[in-house]
Amino acid sequence: MDSLTQIALGIATAELMAGKKLQNKTFLYGAVLGTVPDLDIVVGKFLSDVDGVAIHRGLSHSLFFFGLLSPVLGGIISKIEKNKISFRNATLLAFWCLVTHVLLDLFTSWGTQILWPLEQRFALKTIFVIDPLYTIPLMISLIFVWRNKEILVRRKYVIRGLVMSSSYLLLTCILKLFAVQQFEKALQNKKITYQELIVKPTAFNCILWNVNVATSDGYYLADYSLFDSQPIRFTFYSKNLKLEEKLINSYDFQQLKKISEGWYFVTEQTNRLYFNDLRFGLLNDNPENPQFAFSYEFKSNSDGSLTAYEVPKAKRDGKALLQKIMIRLKGN
Repeated sequence: MDSLTQIALGIATAELMAGKKLQNKTFLYGAVLGTVPDLDIVVGKFLSDVDGVAIHRGLSHSLFFFGLLSPVLGGIISKIEKNKISFRNATLLAFWCLVTHVLLDLFTSWGTQILWPLEQRFALKTIFVIDPLYTIPLMISLIFVWRNKEILVRRKYVIRGLVMSSSYLLLTCILKLFAVQQFEKALQNKKITYQELIVKPTAFNCILWNVNVATSDGYYLADYSLFDSQPIRFTFYSKNLKLEEKLINSYDFQQLKKISEGWYFVTEQTNRLYFNDLRFGLLNDNPENPQFAFSYEFKSNSDGSLTAYEVPKAKRDGKALLQKIMIRLKGN
């Protein structure tokens, strides 16, 4: 999730764990601890485009890492807050602020290696990385917490905020199950035989959903709004296996295959090869020149090897995507 949401969740968790002992200092510790796992983004700035993406939500989002880091952070907090919080309680405070960060990330499309060093990433794909309907109840509850000193009142507001946000999270799970059923029915009606499908939400909402459908030859992509009155329309994209042969010896290509979990296809434009990650949808669906949210262009090095560079996203693409989403939210 976005940093603001993780800060809010971190503060709410810190308040539940140590509000009586630390009062409004929970805002400081919760905000810091709630963002610690995402420091891997900073580390990624010093790596290549591909390696930087590969480490995101890896070690820094694992229970193994939290088990090692929590006593260290707990020791620092207990020393700063002498006679206010014990080492044990400070360690628990740090641990749960870190864990709730990852538990929330599990509901997004990117996934996390919570069981690192195992390579498997877990992702429920029910909520977009930025969703105001989850964040706002938490933020409002924290305003009331800040303004009150009575521990029972503070606790009441925190619990209310967490219940509302968590209820919305549960709602996204239910809506996803409904969307999955609609996509499966549409595929059955069109007699499309497929191997696997993934369904995920579009930006900032839980009304419009995308689907990726894998077949032996390529992928069918479609979207569905809960307000749709017309049948779901699928667009087919070939896997372009012949183009993949040109990248078979590229380290970056092999890494991107792992990162995308097999949901990708390679395209060629003006003699340039592009790796398109299908999991996060399209910026535009122009049949002749589709642009995906995450694409990588391969460029030749002096030694003949190929290096992948992320294709930058223009502001106009983002605006066009949001306009399309707003139109589709209303139904066909």
